[in-house]
Amino acid sequence: MGLILVVLFHLDVSGVAAATVIANIVSSMILLYRLTHMDAVIRVDLHELGVDLLTLRQILRIGLPAGVQSAVFAVANIIIRAAINSLGTVVMATSSVAFNIEIIACYVLNSFGQACATFTGQNYGARQIRRCRRVLGVCILEDFIATAATIAVVLFFGRGLLALFDATPEVISVGYTGLVMVFSAYTFSMLYEVMSGYLRGFGISLVPALLTVVGVVGVRITWIGRVFPLHRTFEAIMIVYPISLAATAMFIGVALLRYRPSKRFAAKLFTASSRTD
Repeated sequence: MGLILVVLFHLDVSGVAAATVIANIVSSMILLYRLTHMDAVIRVDLHELGVDLLTLRQILRIGLPAGVQSAVFAVANIIIRAAINSLGTVVMATSSVAFNIEIIACYVLNSFGQACATFTGQNYGARQIRRCRRVLGVCILEDFIATAATIAVVLFFGRGLLALFDATPEVISVGYTGLVMVFSAYTFSMLYEVMSGYLRGFGISLVPALLTVVGVVGVRITWIGRVFPLHRTFEAIMIVYPISLAATAMFIGVALLRYRPSKRFAAKLFTASSRTD
């Protein structure tokens, strides 16, 4: 859709934006049609749709902080983008090109965090606390392997990938430097995403959201406001990624050790089952 509107109709940026909206609408309609016309357990009956206030409260309690946790990255990135733009057109172009590559790896990292939250929640609901701990370990291991593979591929083919967007030698050189610094932070991002998902699976959503605000927004705003003016270079900006994500991973790791949700909720389930018996 994007290629059609941009190449055939020459709509440029507006074509990309329109293609995104149209693609989302069409995808949503196809999914809704499929859900309402299937014979599986997850079949949706539009006449039975309604709002359960207790369920809505639980969704908001877990989902709202998780949404804020994701949104804070946009706030921090706006500030970083403003600092990058102040370094001139070459750095601006470089950052835009590198972002198209970085976002691919971000999807890989986020998927394991979401999987950890989903499977932890399912096993907690089924009172399989040991499986919850196993989910955390498996997600960290698998995410580490996927992240390492993604980093290796991107850094090995990084210059060639950058050249697909802009073959200017200066853009490729600066862009590759940025990729190295950003991807060096992805190990911390991997830990942060999976541990946050693990806590959310137990219904602990507000704590990782608040710690992300401190670790991501707080550290990045402070860095850009105090350190960057003293060292106005592209490297001085990009180094904030590993610093902020390492701080966030450390904060959430401490919270995980503090809450120990598997032991905490295992004790609750044991007490509840004892009373029932």
